[in-house]
Amino acid sequence: MTSAADPAAQRPQGDLTVRTIAMPADTNANGDIFGGWVMSQMDQAGGIAGVERAQGRVVTVAVDGMTFLRPVRVGDVLCVYTQVVGTGRTSMRIQIEAWARRFRTQTREKVTVGVFTFVAIDDEGRPRPIPPAAPGLSP
Repeated sequence: MTSAADPAAQRPQGDLTVRTIAMPADTNANGDIFGGWVMSQMDQAGGIAGVERAQGRVVTVAVDGMTFLRPVRVGDVLCVYTQVVGTGRTSMRIQIEAWARRFRTQTREKVTVGVFTFVAIDDEGRPRPIPPAAPGLSP
């Protein structure tokens, strides 16, 4: 029996934004996938979601509360889900979850979560206002 606190009992929150396979070149000295690789995939997914919401360029300015829950292994498919959880005048916070579909199984586990902050920028790299959300979209 699984509990509500058990990541395997949960469902991903947000939109599937990036999906990729973990390869041997991505491992750390322990043979698991390097946490920096997972974080990079999450940052890319957050950038994609940020560009869609801001309707233009964005940059990562902060990563808050990143938690590594379980290891990712070679052959796992990493699925990264994003959800804009707040916007300011030029910045937005995006909740990002990484889930692993385990190699040769249909088992899916939440492996990493975090909240990334992005700032919308113009062509000169200066902060610019984020347009109002379209009806039915996240903040």
